[in-house]
Amino acid sequence: MNKEKGEKKIKTGIPGFDDLFEEGIPQGASVLIEGGPGSGKTTFCLQLAYNACKSGLRTLYMSFEEPEYRLESHMKGYGWEPEKYEKEGLLLLKRFNALDIARSVEALLSEAKRELLIDIQPVLIPEDFKPDLVCIDSLSAISSAFSGEESRFRIYMEQLFRYLEAHNINSFLVREVANPTHVGAVYVETGEAVSFLSDGIITLYNVIYSDGRRGRAIEILKMRGEDVKRKIVAAEILKNKGFVVYSSGQLTGDYRLT
Repeated sequence: MNKEKGEKKIKTGIPGFDDLFEEGIPQGASVLIEGGPGSGKTTFCLQLAYNACKSGLRTLYMSFEEPEYRLESHMKGYGWEPEKYEKEGLLLLKRFNALDIARSVEALLSEAKRELLIDIQPVLIPEDFKPDLVCIDSLSAISSAFSGEESRFRIYMEQLFRYLEAHNINSFLVREVANPTHVGAVYVETGEAVSFLSDGIITLYNVIYSDGRRGRAIEILKMRGEDVKRKIVAAEILKNKGFVVYSSGQLTGDYRLT
């Protein structure tokens, strides 16, 4: 990734993946990383976060599921060195409690007398860290904390996207879905409408071949302001490399996506 003055597109640094773009991801874009269990969403985001730090971007990785030490362990397993960038103040791995977020939103809405405005800064973004890039893992965990309060979660998401846009922060937001939403399966968003709020959607798949083999694949479903190659391509997670995308070809054979 690069952050030169006036630059409008960024690269993820993930091998093969950036070749699917004409130029790159628009600066300041909010991108959903969606897929089923085991499709590689966390690895993908940890990798792009690490690559962002290598290019000098201050990166916040917000986890609502795994603790900081486990995220560091994942990164080290691929040969990445999170401590180097943590010491330099470029990387912040932080675990949050989704229920605390929900309670804070409720309190702020009460103070605002139910007006549709909340201050995202104290609710989510640490005041002592000003990120260029944010990864949120995951929206699914936050949504669960707002169980039965879909309207409040929708307010929160709308304000979050506005905050990120106003501060020109690139964001990657993980969402777990049981089935790919655009290949015939049925999935209903629980009030957040994040697909419409987001600038892009990157979908990671588990691939089940007819002979019983399993694999991975990836697709850029949408990316506002950028031309992308519209195809599903094979991918894999390799030791000491992380996520690798085979962008020159196209997924072939008799397979099923999950």
